[in-house]
Amino acid sequence: MTRDGFCEALLQIMERKQHWAWPSFNSGEVAADRLHLHLEQEYATYVRDFPVLVGRAYVQCPVPAVRRELAENLYEEETGGIAAGRPHPELFLEYPRGLGMDLSRFEAVELLPAAAAYRATLDDLTIARGWVTAACVVTIFIEGTRHDRGELDPDTPRRPAPPLEQHPLVVHYGLPLEALALTKAHRAVEGDHRAAAWRCVLDHSPEGARAEAVAAMQQTLTAWLRYRDEVAVSCGLTPPD
Repeated sequence: MTRDGFCEALLQIMERKQHWAWPSFNSGEVAADRLHLHLEQEYATYVRDFPVLVGRAYVQCPVPAVRRELAENLYEEETGGIAAGRPHPELFLEYPRGLGMDLSRFEAVELLPAAAAYRATLDDLTIARGWVTAACVVTIFIEGTRHDRGELDPDTPRRPAPPLEQHPLVVHYGLPLEALALTKAHRAVEGDHRAAAWRCVLDHSPEGARAEAVAAMQQTLTAWLRYRDEVAVSCGLTPPD
């Protein structure tokens, strides 16, 4: 698989990383007393352990230039030492704290079945499948959005970044602006992280590892969509016909 073919295959998968329930979450249709289900599953499925997932790509990688990029990402996620000032998983908990939720729930989250399956997929694909697959799954899929083509093509719109005052949790659920520390941190480093993620997998992946990485990305997307279906239903939303 050529570099350009690899890039296009990954971008086409990322452009399918969208879910029917997002408009409902963003417009406040989810009842406030069910919103905790979404945040709990996100936290336990990948947010809490995201530095570990990045670390798995790092320890499998023989390419110094890629390891440096992954090490910087890992350092920021684990410590917040570059931009956030605090570990990113801790900053995530500012969302439920700001919404007045019981944070003890986040100490022992029971994953829903499809959430557990998604996490098992992430573990399988990041532990012993090689650094290219791990880096694609973690730094491209998990950290990326359906707008990732805009990170590579200046003629394509990048991920929207509306004012924090327009954040759905602020507008519809009364989240204080100061609780958006993680959102602010992501915006501070997002451009560099997206560029580094794509640069690493496109410029340094062996040609023979690319097809397997694309298959892993497709597997991840499938598991993610099922996970998001389950979370949406648990939050009281009805799938489209």
